[in-house]
Amino acid sequence: MVPASSKSYSLRVHCPYGDYDDWISLHGRTESLEFLSSTVCSFECPTHGLQSGFPLEVVERNSSASPAQTTSPPSAKEAAAKKPRRSGERKPYHVPVVVYGWSKSAGSFHENSTTIKFNASGALVKIVSRVDLGEKLFLVNKFTREEQEVRVVFIDPLSTGGCEVGLAFAGPIPNFWRKTRRSQRSPESVRVIIRGQDRRGNPFAQSSHTLDISEDGARLDNVAYLTSPGQIIEVKRRWHGKARFRVAWIGQLGSSESNQIGICTLESGKLPWKSKLPPPKASKPSKKS
Repeated sequence: MVPASSKSYSLRVHCPYGDYDDWISLHGRTESLEFLSSTVCSFECPTHGLQSGFPLEVVERNSSASPAQTTSPPSAKEAAAKKPRRSGERKPYHVPVVVYGWSKSAGSFHENSTTIKFNASGALVKIVSRVDLGEKLFLVNKFTREEQEVRVVFIDPLSTGGCEVGLAFAGPIPNFWRKTRRSQRSPESVRVIIRGQDRRGNPFAQSSHTLDISEDGARLDNVAYLTSPGQIIEVKRRWHGKARFRVAWIGQLGSSESNQIGICTLESGKLPWKSKLPPPKASKPSKKS
């Protein structure tokens, strides 16, 4: 028998990998409203499957309700009024990107693509490589050469080949889609030594030089060993130290960027070419009235 003090609640839940927002009902519960508000609950997202998270809102629907008694969530108008806005408007803009990583279905892959839609939480892109829901990949904005780890949250196979894939950031990143770099690159040739592993796992070391540098990374030329983005390398400049970097992109063979790579720092502030960076521009003094 259910105790006479049992209650029914409506919980508003939100999928962390998309814009799904809905109400679920709990019946015959003895917990307090405060307890349910601070407890993780499980729910089914129609797009991303079983999810779990803290409810956005908990409403007590009826005291002393029996399990068989059905309770309806707030009305559609009430729910719509309380429904939070999306983390960012979905924009049907085309931004050139690189999608790369490792998938159980495709192995290691690296593809140039263009966004179909994007917002602060991620993007919808078309790729040829087969990926699976939940896999973690990397996404590079080719305007800024910045990269972020993303998770595959949606897959829609296309009859013409390939598929449309929804990629979600770990959290909203409103500035990822800007067209200007976070820190300006400065043209500078600095001789460096690259150390890493080739595609067979054998260590290598080779000489290279920068084409441009910044506080976030650099563009290197005359690189022959690396075969895919995502690899971790060590870059050393004689007498100026060394640092670890992730390869963000690799120039296409036959293009003007052939044998070039873009690298992003993994050790912020530890740059072998820091002495070569131009000083920050001084802010203009305010005019006296």
